[in-house]
Amino acid sequence: MKFSELSLNTGVLEALDAMRFEECTPIQEKTIPLILEGKDLIAVAQTGTGKTAAYLLPVLNRLSESNHPEDAINCIVMAPTRELAQQIDQQMEGFSYFMPVSSVAVYGGSDGILFEQQKKGLTLGADVVIATPGRLIAHLNLGYVDLSKVSYFILDEADRMLDMGFSDDIMQIVKMLPKERQTIMFSATMPAKIQQLAKTILNNPSEIKIAVSKPADKIIQAAYICYENQKLGIIKNLFEEKTSDRVIIFASSKIKVKEVTKALKLMKLNVGEMHSDLEQTQRESIMREFKSARINVLVATDIVSRGIDIDDIRLVINYDVPHDSEDYVHRIGRTARANNDGVAITFIGEAEQRKFKSIEKFLGKDIYKIPVPQELGGAPEYNLAAKSANSGRNFHKKDKKNYKENNWKKRDKK
Repeated sequence: MKFSELSLNTGVLEALDAMRFEECTPIQEKTIPLILEGKDLIAVAQTGTGKTAAYLLPVLNRLSESNHPEDAINCIVMAPTRELAQQIDQQMEGFSYFMPVSSVAVYGGSDGILFEQQKKGLTLGADVVIATPGRLIAHLNLGYVDLSKVSYFILDEADRMLDMGFSDDIMQIVKMLPKERQTIMFSATMPAKIQQLAKTILNNPSEIKIAVSKPADKIIQAAYICYENQKLGIIKNLFEEKTSDRVIIFASSKIKVKEVTKALKLMKLNVGEMHSDLEQTQRESIMREFKSARINVLVATDIVSRGIDIDDIRLVINYDVPHDSEDYVHRIGRTARANNDGVAITFIGEAEQRKFKSIEKFLGKDIYKIPVPQELGGAPEYNLAAKSANSGRNFHKKDKKNYKENNWKKRDKK
C-alpha cells in the first residue's frame, strides 16, 4: 500500500514525498488507520520495521488538523535510550517539515546548555516531547512541566524500558497525564510484565503483531561451539591480520563489555566500548570515532546497540548467545546494510546451546559451525543438534559455502 492511499493530509504527504517515502511497511499499513481513528493501540514489532513512522505520521496528522491547545505539550513519546530518542527526533524533523508542529528532545547528558534548552522547550509547551524516562522525571521534579493537556502518550520499545528498570518512572509520568488521552505502545516482545502495563495504562486497545522477520539472505551466518575461556582466543585468531573494516561485538552485560574491551586492548586492537555506564558525551564521542573509522572494533550491549545506525559494518560477533530470536535478528542486522555483504558469527558456550538451538529453530535452518582453532584445545560437542530438513548435519550448505568463499581473514588479504 502507498502512503497516498491512507487518510493523511497534504502536509504529511509532502514531507513523505520529499523524503522519498512511497510504500508503507506492514506495521505502518496496519497501525496508521487505527491511530488516525483515535484508538489505543499495542503493537508488537521489532526495530527496523518502520514503527517510528507508524506512530509519528498519524499523530502529526491529528496535531495539524485538530484543535489542540497552543503553547502546551500535546504529545509525549517515551524512548528507553538517548540514542533512540535522538533518532526519533531526527525523523520528527523530517516528517513535520511542512507542518506548524514544534518538538523538543529530552534526554540525559552532562551539558548544562542542553538542559536549559530542554527546559525552555518544556516550559513553552512544545507540541511533541521525545524523552527518556529519567530525564523527563528530572524536569518534572523541578515543577515547571505541565502534562495536563497531553492528548497522545506513546511508549516506544516498552519492553526495553521495563528491562532497564523504568517501570516506576513510567507510572509516575502516567499519573500526571489526563485520563482522556490516546495511548500507543510499541514493544518487540510481549512478556507478562508488558501485558500488565498495557492493562494498566491502555483503554480497550487494538492489538497488532508483526512477525519477526528473518535475517537478510546476504548475511553470512556462522558459529563456534566453544568453552567460555576460548572466546577471546577465537577473536585473536580472527584478527590475526589487522582489519580496517568496522566490527561490532555484542556482549550480554555491561560488565562483560568492559572485560572484553580490556582484553581486546591488550591484543592491541583499536577498540571502543558502548554501555549504559558511559556519560552521554562519552557515548557520542565513541560513536564519532567509530563512524570516522578511528575506532574500528566496537564492543556494545544490546540496549545501547539500538542507537547504532551505520551502513558499512562488515562483521558482527555475538560474544554471548542473544536472549531470543528477536535480539539475534536485531544484532546481526547491523551488518550487510546498504547493499554491502556481511558476516555474523556467534560464540556458543556450553550453557548457551539450548538458547542457540531455539534461534536455529526460528531461522528454520542449522547454522554452519566453524571448528575451533586447534591451538585453543578441544571444544564441546553441540549436543542439541536437532533433526531437521538438514537431518544428520549441523550446518546449512549454503552458509558453509558462503562462509568459506567470503571468510573474514580472506577478505582482509584482498
